[in-house]
Amino acid sequence: MLKISPQFVNAIVNAERLEELYPLLQNAIELEHATIPPYLTALFSFKPNTETAIRSIIHSIVIEEMLHMSIAANILNALGGKPDIANPNFVPEYPTHLPMGIGGSLIVPIEKFSRDLVKNVFMEIEEPEEPLDLKKTFAANEITTFKTIGEFYMALQAKINDIAPEILPGDPAKQVTSEFFPSDQLYPILTKEDAINAINIIIEQGEGTSTSPVDEEGEIAHYYRFQEIYVGKELVKDPTAPHGYSFSGPEIPFDESNVLPMFPNTKASMLPAGSQERRQVDLFNQSYSDLLYGLHRTFNGEPGYLNNTIGVMFDLRLICQKLAETPFPGVEGYTIGPSYEFVKVGAHSVTP
Repeated sequence: MLKISPQFVNAIVNAERLEELYPLLQNAIELEHATIPPYLTALFSFKPNTETAIRSIIHSIVIEEMLHMSIAANILNALGGKPDIANPNFVPEYPTHLPMGIGGSLIVPIEKFSRDLVKNVFMEIEEPEEPLDLKKTFAANEITTFKTIGEFYMALQAKINDIAPEILPGDPAKQVTSEFFPSDQLYPILTKEDAINAINIIIEQGEGTSTSPVDEEGEIAHYYRFQEIYVGKELVKDPTAPHGYSFSGPEIPFDESNVLPMFPNTKASMLPAGSQERRQVDLFNQSYSDLLYGLHRTFNGEPGYLNNTIGVMFDLRLICQKLAETPFPGVEGYTIGPSYEFVKVGAHSVTP
């Protein structure tokens, strides 16, 4: 499971002022973002028009991680803080531990899709505190030294309920909504109740509930969607199974030959200076940085700018797909992977 150092949960529990929650919500924004590049890379590593079922699952999870990042930023704004996204320190240097003192041996890479990656990394990231045993697919780790991301969010929820005023002090004009997300999931956080309900969305979409692998809307939580990919079967209702669900639905096929041989953890410095391949990686990093600058503007007073960032996301996908089909110079049998390196450009200077 995602094992967070208990100091972060303790910091929430001991907070006496809303201002003390600002860095913790910033950590949450960074964590939600940090999962997106690994998931996107696995998604982009498939050959075009293949592995439709797996693509659909991963794509849906990426969209919800973007939603969770947006919710966390809205809550930070609602409490009176300022999200800091256009910052080199915001971007993990993959392969890496995730933000917030992740414990254990979990290292998150940027690499091509494999079922082992899904089981050993993606499911580890999304694993709830007490995974439901659905036909005993495989055992959950029993580690109690660390806290989970669910516990972090529940502590945050309880603290907001305890110390925040009913009407939150942040500027309502900074709240971000978008047609890209359902209006009942990304909405203005104006009250204490709004914040509490929004945190429930993050917890349930990631982990499910304590008694079911689906959230209150009947959507399968991230952990169990990744488990579908690993098991190779859809999770469906099954009244004879524990918790009413089992991996007994239609097959989720996977043909390993449909995965491009993307070089793991590519860095721009690995490519020859001045080469076409290096320019492609530099272009990817520039677009990725443009996206972060755009999100910073969006969550710091220009909520309408979100539509511009969505356009950049599509550009990023096209550039990454081209990279994944380009042979890696000097490394036989590999193509180039995306590197997700922050590019600080004077023209993009942003005052956090």
